[in-house]
Amino acid sequence: MQMQDQGRCGWGHSGAHRRNVGGKSMAQSFRMKLSFVLFLAAGCPGALMATEQALQAGPKLPVPPPTIVHAGAAVADFSFAASPTAIKLKAGGAAEELSVSAAAENGFHGTVTVKVGKLPDGVTATPDALTLAAGGKQSIRLTASIGATPGSFKISVSGVSGAITHADAVSVEVSPSPTTATLNTLLFDFGNNLVNNKLVQTAVVITNTGKAALTLSPALSGDPSYSIVTAKSCGASLAAGKSCDEVLEYLPTKASYPKAQDATLNLNFGNAVAGVPGAVAILGVSAVLRPGAVSSTANPQVALYTMQLPFPGQMKVNFGTTTAYGMKTWYQSTEVNHGTISMLVAGMKGSTKYHMSAYVVLSNGIVVNDTDHVFITGPVPPTMVLSVTASTAAGMTPNPGVEMLNPYSQFVAGLVVTDLAGNTLWTYPNPSNQENAQGVKMLPNGNILVAIGVTSSDPLTGPLPPGSINEIREIDLAGDTVREISIEDLNALLETATCAECRVSSTVPLTLLTFHHDVTPLPNGHWLVLGNIIEKLSTTTTPPLTNLPTQDVLGDVIVDLDENMNPVWVWNEFNHLDPNRHPYMFPDWTHTNALLYSKDDGDIIVSMRHQNWVVKVNYHNGSGDGKILWTLGEGGTFKLEGGTDPTDWMYAQHDPGYFSPNTSGVFSLGLMDNGDDRLYPKGSACTPQSGLPAKCLYSTIPVFKIDEVGKTATLTFHQKLAPVLYSFFGGNTEELANGHVEYDLCGGPNTTSAVYEVTQEKDPQTVWNMQLTSGHFYRAFRIPSLYPGVQW
Repeated sequence: MQMQDQGRCGWGHSGAHRRNVGGKSMAQSFRMKLSFVLFLAAGCPGALMATEQALQAGPKLPVPPPTIVHAGAAVADFSFAASPTAIKLKAGGAAEELSVSAAAENGFHGTVTVKVGKLPDGVTATPDALTLAAGGKQSIRLTASIGATPGSFKISVSGVSGAITHADAVSVEVSPSPTTATLNTLLFDFGNNLVNNKLVQTAVVITNTGKAALTLSPALSGDPSYSIVTAKSCGASLAAGKSCDEVLEYLPTKASYPKAQDATLNLNFGNAVAGVPGAVAILGVSAVLRPGAVSSTANPQVALYTMQLPFPGQMKVNFGTTTAYGMKTWYQSTEVNHGTISMLVAGMKGSTKYHMSAYVVLSNGIVVNDTDHVFITGPVPPTMVLSVTASTAAGMTPNPGVEMLNPYSQFVAGLVVTDLAGNTLWTYPNPSNQENAQGVKMLPNGNILVAIGVTSSDPLTGPLPPGSINEIREIDLAGDTVREISIEDLNALLETATCAECRVSSTVPLTLLTFHHDVTPLPNGHWLVLGNIIEKLSTTTTPPLTNLPTQDVLGDVIVDLDENMNPVWVWNEFNHLDPNRHPYMFPDWTHTNALLYSKDDGDIIVSMRHQNWVVKVNYHNGSGDGKILWTLGEGGTFKLEGGTDPTDWMYAQHDPGYFSPNTSGVFSLGLMDNGDDRLYPKGSACTPQSGLPAKCLYSTIPVFKIDEVGKTATLTFHQKLAPVLYSFFGGNTEELANGHVEYDLCGGPNTTSAVYEVTQEKDPQTVWNMQLTSGHFYRAFRIPSLYPGVQW
């Protein structure tokens, strides 16, 4: 049988097949005939043994394992198919079957392992792997969960047997299940915008309230000013229970005011149930912001910056000698469309080129800078040029701000603001050389309050000069009067006023002679104004004067003017003080020079220079009876602690101010102690009490800790100045924001004044000072700037 098989297959033991054939070596013959041998072996029953023998006889070459094939036939294989080739699944719906089959080819007898490749999120295959016999067929169930990602996908299904792999591709389309959704609005209004200004806002929030993913394809129609900000907006699908934003950009290229620019945001939901709204109306109004205008005013150092805002908003003005600016005004606003804001720009040196630009903030938050404008200030008026020097001590830092000065002399008189280097930034001259502007106060509305009148003691010498001005004025930074009340107008109102002390008696009206020294604005918009009257006192008058001959006595009156300038409360010193106490310069009896409001209890503190007293009056925000609650000073209510009584009390004092946040109970009060009629202990070298020698005349800067209940006044700071710095009148003291003390030595020697900022300690160190060589500063104090709430 073996021989027959070999003969039938044409294979024998002929030596020609084992020897050199045609002169070729055995190795060469082996290589040439190897494929032929394999061919024969594939078709003959005994060929495998012969083939193995031939391989063993041949040279040992690195050849691959033989593939045994049938003569004239292909290699054994299988075909693989998945059907259908496209399946549609519904999220949350029924499963769909995928049939897989394998068919044997060329005598294939093996098994095929079937595997399903990567599936879309939420799609599962059951089973995801199985085994097929040749010629077999099975099913796989594909299911999409309710939260499956919708879309079109390709999946691969493969069949593997040994080294043979076949795969088939199946298209799977997952359609979303119907779901519900809500929108937080059906109308979004961008509001007001400026041409070429971009606004980006969330127009609508979409919430998928169902259990299936929501498909959407947002698009805009209508005005081209709107566009979708894709990177910040919803994608093509929104998972169940989730929310997303549709963010739009509004960039108008032309003005529409007063009409709206409208569009529609179509959300194009793919599977929302009926009734779910699918569109949002979009609105916006655009306008052009035109450049502002700058013009001069009556004050050569003040500019008027005018700008019309297309929509409600506010603006401030940045200004300086370069386009870096560095200084600023406060904000002013308009509440209407196309409202005009007029800003007075003040705080500039004279004869100087300035740059300025408005910084605009619309009520919806849009911020715009106006173009730069140039303004050249005029010179400081010749009558307001101060002869001052200012310096800061080495290593010291003064409290920031500017200095409000009240010069009072034949040289310069009125109001002057300088920087801390002494440069004049703003002025307001006295109306004439007959009047003085005093008691200057900055108002919350940006204006300035000032009393204008003759010297307070002038009524004692006769009628006031004809044509003299006697007014309380509210002025703006340009120096224009905003509102005013004259002494004549107030007296006319007092004739019919009904408040408790609005008349001297039922038959005698209260007639004021002059406004003087001070005016105090109150938080409720009222003004406390200070005037005076003359009463002829004798032993039989009320009040009686019993220790001096009958004579005219000058005393003071405080009037509370409401916001309409009507007198609603009056305090007449003749009704509350004893005229027989007159320590200094009688018959200018009290010479009241300052009014200080106490915010904690609504009372007022009154400084009476010629009484050497500071008194507290029961004002109680206009409902008080005017009773004197206490007196501070020699012979008064309080016991002096931390100093020597009577010498360390204040004498001929001016302008008290609070040195503590609270203003009643236990609080601190500082003032200017001029010291004109200072009392000394008996036996002192500085007695008698009149005609004091120069060495006994000195001024001090005291700060008292007042205990209203314990009736003690404790000196917590007390700078005693050398006699060479003695200031016989005027001046003030204040605590600065940095804790330093500033004081004005108004009545210095040889018609000079000096202002000092010193540290508040036992041995005060000078931080900053200003020297005036011609004239007096009646008051001088630091303010942050010329604008409320702005720090320069």
